[in-house]
Amino acid sequence: MRRDLIAAKECSIARAIAAIGDPWSLLLIREAHGGETRFAGFKKTMGAQPSVVSDRLKRLVDIGVLERHEYSSHPPRFEYRLTTMGDDLFPVLIALNTWGDAYLSGDAGPPLVYRHDRCGHAADATVVCGHCRAELAPGDVTAEPGPGSAKGVDE
Repeated sequence: MRRDLIAAKECSIARAIAAIGDPWSLLLIREAHGGETRFAGFKKTMGAQPSVVSDRLKRLVDIGVLERHEYSSHPPRFEYRLTTMGDDLFPVLIALNTWGDAYLSGDAGPPLVYRHDRCGHAADATVVCGHCRAELAPGDVTAEPGPGSAKGVDE
């Protein structure tokens, strides 16, 4: 399905996937969260073709996940910094990492462990209610139309 058709759906998950759901974009966001800011660094750590890195950087700047800042004028060179929107993707990365560790690591175990600096334990994703802080499981939530739904919240 084309990205614009997915983005037009009345679904925040579909819109998020359309914005950042391809593997190269997510890997670029992962690298940015790891401290990478420069094109050459993204290209090296991701192992992607320059055109792929350039395309994803442009798109992530266009949608507001990254900001481009000039750090050299002769020749012009830019670095890419996460915005608040980009910082807010951190839980998504940890959730993907937790899922990948659980189901795709293989016998050798996880290739990378995120360690919580405060307590020293491996960090994993736990989804909790933003109101009461209780842990959420799939059977604990009900989807219903929100204020942005064409169906209306009263139907």
